[in-house]
Amino acid sequence: MLHTGLEHIESEQEFRAVLENNENVMVCCGRMGPMCLPVYDIMESLEEEYPRVAFRDMAFDEPVARVIRSLPQTATFRSLPFTVYFKNGEVVHATSSIQTMEQVTAILDEKFGA
Repeated sequence: MLHTGLEHIESEQEFRAVLENNENVMVCCGRMGPMCLPVYDIMESLEEEYPRVAFRDMAFDEPVARVIRSLPQTATFRSLPFTVYFKNGEVVHATSSIQTMEQVTAILDEKFGA
């Protein structure tokens, strides 16, 4: 399990439930490493500013991560974390590697509205 302040997705059932019960979802799939920690921190800091977005993390090395790793949108990714944005259960954007606050908020605003 990841040691972040975010809600964790630890099973495929939880993953499906998050997508079914939330219109806008951002999932960061990674490890507790230098490329991932800044993204987790950004997500935590944005939770109040974006109440219509469900921010979740997922451990890359756990079996549940196959739901992210097997997406066509992440097939060419070579750097953690894999960050995937879902709207109404569908992938609307995906990124890999470290992201800045500006990059994340630009995607949230474009894909989910301000």
